[in-house]
Formats: sequence, C-alpha cells, structure tokens
Amino acid sequence: MREEMYSVEQVADRLGLHVRTVRGYIRSGRLKAVRIGKQYRIARSDLEALVGRPPSEPAGASGAAPAEVSSIVQIDGIDRVAADRLGTLVLAGVNSAHDPDHPVRVQTVHDEERNRMKIVILGGPAVTADLLRLLDDVLDGDSGLIDREAGGA
Repeated sequence: MREEMYSVEQVADRLGLHVRTVRGYIRSGRLKAVRIGKQYRIARSDLEALVGRPPSEPAGASGAAPAEVSSIVQIDGIDRVAADRLGTLVLAGVNSAHDPDHPVRVQTVHDEERNRMKIVILGGPAVTADLLRLLDDVLDGDSGLIDREAGGA
C-alpha cells in the first residue's frame, strides 16, 4: 500500500498557507518531506502530524468526539509559600492520574503584589473534574495546607 504524497503547493493550498511558509516548515524540520530532484514531496502521515491528527486515525474515526476542558481557577489572599504548596499538590494530582491517551496540562502563576494565584488546567472532562474537586477540598477544608490568614485575606 503506497502512501499518498503531496507537493509543497498542494500542502500550502490545504493549509491555507503561502508556499514559502511550507518550505520554511520543511527546512526547519517542523514538516517532514522527501526531496525528489528539485522538488519536495510530503507524505500524508507527515502532513497529518503537522496539523495534530494521529496518522493512523482519520478525522472522526475514533467514534467518540474528543473533548477538552479549559479551566482557570483564581485564588485570592494566598501568599507565595502557600501558592507553592498548592501548586505542588495539583501537579502531584496530575502526575498520579497520568493517562498517556488523555494528557493533562497544568500551569500555575502567583501574583505577589495581589496575593493571587491562578491555576490553568487543560485536559479531559473527567480528570479536570477530579482536579477541581481536589482543589475544592483543599481550599474549603481544614487541611492545614493553605493558611488563609497568611496573605492578609
């Protein structure tokens, strides 16, 4: 079975990009291509890898629609030490529920001037809900992890 191959012009057309942009992707290694004579040819699987679709899975073939949840949790009145502890707890929660098929991305930011922390969570609905429950339990409970009086709140 031969894989479908595209020219630089066809890839540019499919992606709505300029031909020079596609050639730049090839030169930088962002897009794999084979050079045949003076022209490049791009395999379908390499094009799909560039746009983020798994090569073995056509669009919509998995049956269930993939879902990703984006959540931003803002916590006011939290000092740097407590923010660091909370960030460590959240990251430990992510690492303990690691599923390579459903990755979770978490970023934490602390604003010292405002004693404010933001936690950004990107992941599947179930694991995001679990992390939000963990945060709710820690913030509303008497866990001792967060001293709400420390930040002047």
